[in-house]
Amino acid sequence: MTPYPPLPAQPQQQQLGLALSGGGARGIAHLGVLAAFDELALPVARLAGVSSGAIAGTFYAAGFAPREILRLLLATNLARLTRPAFSRYGLLHLDAVERLLAAHLGGNPTFADLRLPLTLVATDLGAGESVYFSEGPLLPPLLASSAVPILYRAVEYQGRQLVDGGLLNNLPVEPLLGRPGLRVVGVHCNPINPAAHINTFRRLIERTLQLAINANTKERQTQCHLLLEPPELRHYRPLGYRRGQELFDIGYRHTLSRAAELRALL
Repeated sequence: MTPYPPLPAQPQQQQLGLALSGGGARGIAHLGVLAAFDELALPVARLAGVSSGAIAGTFYAAGFAPREILRLLLATNLARLTRPAFSRYGLLHLDAVERLLAAHLGGNPTFADLRLPLTLVATDLGAGESVYFSEGPLLPPLLASSAVPILYRAVEYQGRQLVDGGLLNNLPVEPLLGRPGLRVVGVHCNPINPAAHINTFRRLIERTLQLAINANTKERQTQCHLLLEPPELRHYRPLGYRRGQELFDIGYRHTLSRAAELRALL
């Protein structure tokens, strides 16, 4: 009996790894991006996030639908989450933020509880380096990743003083690189507006921080197989949380407009 020849090996479908940047309120656009990914049935296999991208990525990795995350955000009184600390370490406590996250994510969640692998990035103030977390307790790295220096107190964890990871790495592609079959999509929410008017001290501070943080993403953007950077976000301020629905829609529309490029990665 003549055996049948072996079937040719089928090419393995590529999967996508998302690097989600920080950006304050502009990070709400990540939720629109993720909603479009779900609608397009694009296979997200792994996430890495920093600051507002860390929050969006954590809730998505925990199984929350993007529109449900937006609903929770819009229903939250952000003013009640900021309790003055008035100490030499920072102006605001993160206590209320921690309680809110714990309530939604389930008490004392760990990275192992998530449905997708996730890496969060924080900055070690003492060592002056980025620190990557992908196992163990979830809340301390999540709080640290989004603790804006000066505004919030540093998070003491594992013998380190940790603050916002965007300070040194605002597009965390490193945890996604070099993985077989994984195509890296960077989602950057901080396009610079060259026509912006810097006419107040607050605007000066915002602009200075944005320029400094953007500088650390340039090389990382080139390491992505595809970069999503909705240009409309340049017109939104980092504290414009009241415009959350608009920011969501911008991320959603931009991602749908790049659907052919995203599918080509697979």
